[in-house]
Amino acid sequence: MPQPWPRPAQMRRLSALAAGCLAIVLLGGCAGTQSDAPGTFEPSRDVIASGLETPWSIAFIASTPIVSERDRRRILALDTAGATSELATIAGVGAGGEGGLLGLAANERALYAYVTAGDENRILRFALLDGDDGPALGDPDVVLDGIPAAGTHNGGRLAFGPDGMLYATTGDAGVPSAAQDPDSLAGKILRMEPDGTLPADNPVEGSPVWSLGHRNPQGIAWAPDGTMLASEFGQNTWDELNVIEPGGNYGWPEVEGAAEDPEFVDPVQQWQPADASPSGIAVHDGSVWIANLRGESIREVPLNDLTASKLHDAGALGRMRDVVVAPSGELWAVTNNTDGRGAPRDGDDRIVVLQ
Repeated sequence: MPQPWPRPAQMRRLSALAAGCLAIVLLGGCAGTQSDAPGTFEPSRDVIASGLETPWSIAFIASTPIVSERDRRRILALDTAGATSELATIAGVGAGGEGGLLGLAANERALYAYVTAGDENRILRFALLDGDDGPALGDPDVVLDGIPAAGTHNGGRLAFGPDGMLYATTGDAGVPSAAQDPDSLAGKILRMEPDGTLPADNPVEGSPVWSLGHRNPQGIAWAPDGTMLASEFGQNTWDELNVIEPGGNYGWPEVEGAAEDPEFVDPVQQWQPADASPSGIAVHDGSVWIANLRGESIREVPLNDLTASKLHDAGALGRMRDVVVAPSGELWAVTNNTDGRGAPRDGDDRIVVLQ
């Protein structure tokens, strides 16, 4: 018999608090804040790299930026002039729709990649080698497979948490009910050791599932105090920013957005999909920065008030796929106008400096 999914009391308190804050934000009456107010911050738009095709994620091996190209299935390294060199083209990756070569993450020993292969998504690990001109990759091995895949809703973000564990976001793969099934890897945030073994302190023994009830989360990041945050694509009503706790059930498909239902954790902020469609996120300089695809902007949410929100660069750069903090301390953003849903401009796609 599967173990019952835990529902900590603190999750109910968080749900009630988030619901109350959301009600204030959506009515536009939160004192001292403005929702989606135009920001005064103008990014430098210094270009780190251009001419990329469907870039999806950036990781860093020491100070070297590593970029995934979703449809070409290529892992690229960037030099200090922004020129690319190919580290690998991954065989067996099925690029189509929203699938392909998606998220990257790295630690001191390996580079990890989230890929679509047939009817499943997998997490691969490449050993880091010393090449003649910089980092090189060994042959991949599979850290985790069996994650349901489809033309849409594959999730795909990878990140190492402050605890040293590898986290992955997965989508519902077009089967909404799977997000509520604790035995399915779809519609979840997963947590594992870097070698793929399962931590003893996961919510359910023997399961990589850290939280459930997600539709298509594509961004994860941590505040300095260890608070975990995740962005999530809604269906037709609400996209979400969530505070993630182990064992939390975030509602999909039973609810979309805030529901004030004690069985589910409400988002701390939500937006209409046409204004957002949030993908990658990063924590930088006291705020959460969120890359918006349909919203064609970068959203800033201050950590000291997760109900507040303002937009930067609305429409200036087109569709935005990811934001990341570089080893230099700069905030970088990745455009995604060549993904088949945008309007590519000369030089797209780009990695640019925001701050």
